[in-house]
Amino acid sequence: MAGLMAGFGCYTHAIVRGIPTSLAKESLRTCQAEVDLSKAQREHDAYVHILRTTLGLEVVVLPAEETLPDCVFVEDAAVVCGDTALITRPGAESRRRETEAMKGALKDLNLNIVEMTDESATLDGGDVLFTGREFFVGLSKRTNQRGAEILADAFKDYAVSTVPVMEKLHLKSLCSMGGPGLIVIGSSEPAQKSLKIMQQMSDHRYDKLTVPDDLAANCIYMNLPDKGQVLLHCTAEEYPESVKVFDKLNDYKLYPVPNSEKVKVDGALTCCSVLIDKKSSN
Repeated sequence: MAGLMAGFGCYTHAIVRGIPTSLAKESLRTCQAEVDLSKAQREHDAYVHILRTTLGLEVVVLPAEETLPDCVFVEDAAVVCGDTALITRPGAESRRRETEAMKGALKDLNLNIVEMTDESATLDGGDVLFTGREFFVGLSKRTNQRGAEILADAFKDYAVSTVPVMEKLHLKSLCSMGGPGLIVIGSSEPAQKSLKIMQQMSDHRYDKLTVPDDLAANCIYMNLPDKGQVLLHCTAEEYPESVKVFDKLNDYKLYPVPNSEKVKVDGALTCCSVLIDKKSSN
């Protein structure tokens, strides 16, 4: 794992945000299941506890904002790579103000801030998959070509390829990185099509870990000094067959994280944090 990939998955900080009560009734969603707000809060507390206490990251908690029902899903507001942070322009107009608090937090961490000011551009962080070698950007209902071009301009060291996202909200509703060179992918036809496109567009070879459930393919990989390789993934209560696949990853410390309520409003595990490696910053 020499060179470029040596630091993949190394993080020191995480930015998260509280859950507003408005999440239950007013957040954007593709299905109309009822959200148990107190259960969502307990699940989110468990998520933050794992990041801060179990894994030892410095966690910055931004306050919930009632007028921004989706604000807990901080991933969509920024893309951070190295010491550069791109403040996005979310595809849903109701979410655009979420970037203000995120920008303040990233400034406080002394990152180089790049803002997406072009009003024709849209980009949600949930459509951005960084592999350590390159970026794949999902072209979805929330992210357009101009957004992908601005991301490419912000992170000139890396190739950027676009992937059409047909039936899901975001690219990372279908996949995520499970380690250096390892893409975790759902088994549905849209997921497998997306993977095929990524493989065709890339100069690199990626291994794949296929899980039965698309939503279970969204997990969080870290490589931490005291813990080694870590994977936060869905629970066996939610996706038992997918968890059997994760359980075969013998060299990893596995942390099941409950997410049954936020998933009702299209929130996956990566959605709820922005991860940062301050060691590589100035």
